[in-house]
Formats: sequence, C-alpha cells, structure tokens
Amino acid sequence: MTLDKAKIGQRIVIKNILDDNIRVQAIRLGLYEGAKVSCSAKIPFGPIILGNRLQEIAIGRELAKKIKVDVIN
Repeated sequence: MTLDKAKIGQRIVIKNILDDNIRVQAIRLGLYEGAKVSCSAKIPFGPIILGNRLQEIAIGRELAKKIKVDVIN
C-alpha cells in the first residue's frame, strides 16, 4: 500500500520511494527504504504526519502516494 493509506497509530516500514528526486530529499528527513516510522496524524485533505524517533515529519498527500509502505504489527 502507499503511505497515504496508512491509518493513525499504525507502525509502518518504508518499502520503496518511487521517485529518485524524492528519495534523496526523504533521506535527509530520515525516511529511507527500511525505515520504521509511525503514522501520528492525518490532516483531512492535507499532510500525513509521521513520527520518527523524537521528531515529527509532515509529508504532503501527493508525495505520500509515491511512497510504498508495509504495516508492522
């Protein structure tokens, strides 16, 4: 599934970032393939808020559609 489909509270692992330019920018934020993060919040029609260690990162909805993730239980 893609990141925009994640539900609040789910722990997810990033599987693939489809765009090379986005991949480079995401690495700077600590988001890389294999990174484990949690979905902290979803703003209706807005960004997805991810918790990554002690920081929160807002990812735009359109960008989130380009990031493939798996849910961790």
